[in-house]
Order: sequence, then structure tokens, then C-alpha cells
Amino acid sequence: MRAAAVWIGLGLLGVSGCSPINREQLTKEVLKADPEFADVLDKHRELSSRVETLKQELALKRTTINQKVEQLRKDLASASTSYRAKTREVLHRMEPDRQRLQIALTEASNELRVKREQRAGVGREIARVRKGLKSASTLSPKEQAAREAQLNELVRDADRLDQEMAGMKGYLRLLKVKLLLIKL
Repeated sequence: MRAAAVWIGLGLLGVSGCSPINREQLTKEVLKADPEFADVLDKHRELSSRVETLKQELALKRTTINQKVEQLRKDLASASTSYRAKTREVLHRMEPDRQRLQIALTEASNELRVKREQRAGVGREIARVRKGLKSASTLSPKEQAAREAQLNELVRDADRLDQEMAGMKGYLRLLKVKLLLIKL
């Protein structure tokens, strides 16, 4: 009997052609032919109502989440601005230390350059005195001793300058590492 009612309902739909569907009228006709179909329609209405409720819940949840996302974006922008300001302030507090180290590095570099120039001058003087000692066979023993004493003094000066330059190189490296560490 149910199948017949469905076929009657479908037949009615076909007869109606292009006219708008009147759901209530169709429902009355189907229920007249098959009163048991009322349970199916009730179930359909209940499920349609439930689907509509779920759609509304989803729309509400979507709205709530979109509002939260927008608020989180605003919070992130605010936090980023605050972070940048605090970072600048912290880096500004480090600036005097960085400048002090940079000045010390510049002074030490200049001092090392001066020591290198002094060492080069002493090296040239040592070479000149040695050359004079080798080529001067006519020197008196007193002059020979004076030149050897001069050579010994120059060698001691060269050794002292070499040690000072090694110390300066270590100090320069230390300053560079310190600068590197406070830039990180």
C-alpha cells in the first residue's frame, strides 16, 4: 500500500507540471492514500529540525571562533609591538657596554699597529747592525763590543715587542669575542 501511495504522490508531482509545489497539499494527499506515512514525515520533520539546529550551532560556533581568531590577531599584534619596544629598550641598555668594548677594541688595534711598526723598525735595525758586524773587519774590539751590545739590546727589544704583540693579539681576540657575545 505504501508503494502505491508513493507512486500516487509522484504522479501528482508529475501532473502538477511547472506550478509551484504546495507541500501541505501534497502531504494531505499522501497521508490520505497512506496514513502510516505520517510516522515517516514526523521523523523527517524531527531530523530536519535537528539538522537546522546543528547548522545554527555551527554558525554560532563559527562566529565565536572567528571573533576569537580576530581577538588573537589583535593580541598578537599588540604583543609584537610590546616585544619590539622591550627589545629596543634592553638593547639600548647594552649600548654603553658595546660602545665601551668597541672603543677598547679600536684603541688596542691602534696600539698593536704601533707595536708592529716598532717591531719592524727594530728588525730593520737588527739587520743593519748584523750586516755592519759581518762587513766591518776593521772595527776595534771596543767598537765591536759596543755593536754586539747594541745588537743584544735590539734583540731584547724585539723579544719584548714580540711578547707584547702576542699579549695584544690575545686581548684583541678577547674583546672581539666579548662584542660578539653581547650582539647575540
